[in-house]
Amino acid sequence: MTTGLGWVQRDGEPVEQVQAGDTVWFEPGEKHWHGASAECAMTHIAITETQDGKSTDWMEKVSDAQYRR
Repeated sequence: MTTGLGWVQRDGEPVEQVQAGDTVWFEPGEKHWHGASAECAMTHIAITETQDGKSTDWMEKVSDAQYRR
């Protein structure tokens, strides 16, 4: 992450807080979400690989309950 405060969550795991300078890595195909915290914006750099012409499988939206923790 480059600035701010964010949250990440792997499927079935608790929400983790991330901040500037932190690096997060997800396994290919690992279901997860990431975004800004409720109190602070964030910016990040994402590096992805492409497989069969596709780099991302967008899943369902994060619910308010998930986001609020």
